[in-house]
Amino acid sequence: MSINVHSHAFAGNPLLSKFSCSGHPLPPSSALEALNAKIGLPNTHSYPSLSFKVLPFRNGRPLASSEASSGDSPPIWHLGWLGLDDLRVIFDKSGAQLSVDSLVYLNSSAEDDAVYWAIDVSAEVIELGSKTGLSFVELRTLMVATDWSDLQAMGSLAIAGHAKALLEWHNVSRFCGHCGEKTVPMEAGRRKQCSNGSCKKRIYPRVDPVVIMLVIDRENDRALLAKRPMRLHRLYTCLSGFTEPGESLEEAVRRETWEETRVEVGEVVYHSSQPWPVGPSAIPCQLMVGFFAYAKSLEITVDKKELEDAQWYSREEVRKALTSAKYKETQRTAAEKVEQICKGLEENRSFASDFNVESTGENAPIVFPGPFAIAHHLISSWAFSD
Repeated sequence: MSINVHSHAFAGNPLLSKFSCSGHPLPPSSALEALNAKIGLPNTHSYPSLSFKVLPFRNGRPLASSEASSGDSPPIWHLGWLGLDDLRVIFDKSGAQLSVDSLVYLNSSAEDDAVYWAIDVSAEVIELGSKTGLSFVELRTLMVATDWSDLQAMGSLAIAGHAKALLEWHNVSRFCGHCGEKTVPMEAGRRKQCSNGSCKKRIYPRVDPVVIMLVIDRENDRALLAKRPMRLHRLYTCLSGFTEPGESLEEAVRRETWEETRVEVGEVVYHSSQPWPVGPSAIPCQLMVGFFAYAKSLEITVDKKELEDAQWYSREEVRKALTSAKYKETQRTAAEKVEQICKGLEENRSFASDFNVESTGENAPIVFPGPFAIAHHLISSWAFSD
């Protein structure tokens, strides 16, 4: 079946989408001033009506909880927001100092008069005290466990992805790339600046564009799908690659396709894009930019350094693989795993590293990434385009 979603996983952040609304959110300078007032620093104005919600991360994992759903539905996970006072108590019990500079501003909401922040507590020995049912859960696991038809859950996933990308960017930008001096957070963590008075280089969050393309053979109604090394032996997906400096996205599509398969591409048509904050920590956030690319040549020569295999598959073969996949069962299994992690009964490792979560169609010779990946939507939108 073709699965339609409101937006891709990690897109549609409800905090960022309200940025253009009149009267809110607080600009970073006001948010920082409100935080200083809450913590009790002098020479700051009071914001008595605002509540402060902080999402802690440990080793890239957001704090989360899980609750049983009604009926036969799978458990539902929630982000583990803590009040600023609760967080300060936890820091005090751990013998650590809560610093304003350690919090990163995510945005504010007029609906609940709340200011949202994220914090990396990896370096602190922090216990959650009496707050049972909370655990730091791998973001990829939450990604698979999210019901893509639940807009609220998808919004929470987008917030967590945005926070993780910002925090990991802070971790990899501790020193100025120009002079080597330490950097300091500015604008409530929205950017950084070199501490060297003669340098003062401004540093902004990093986004790395990646093209991902479904290459199509129009004449024979086929799509080019590839298997990367060290994946589930039947898992095939779209070609992809990083954009080079000075290169357009369309040029990157043609170059990557040629380098990996020696297939020449002509027309390139944009489909959609997806933030991807669950890659390597050295690359805080990739932006996957999806395209349909139409082949001018059909003979395949696989670059074995990049791919294990690449083949043309008919529309009927792709449809069969999609319709036999049990994506809802996969999502339920992941949601139940999150529940067990939050109860302290399950090992906390990336569920998406077990690539049986991608697609469990036993009757199909190939399987595809699940609905949380833009590759899935490129493939399914072509397969069911009629």
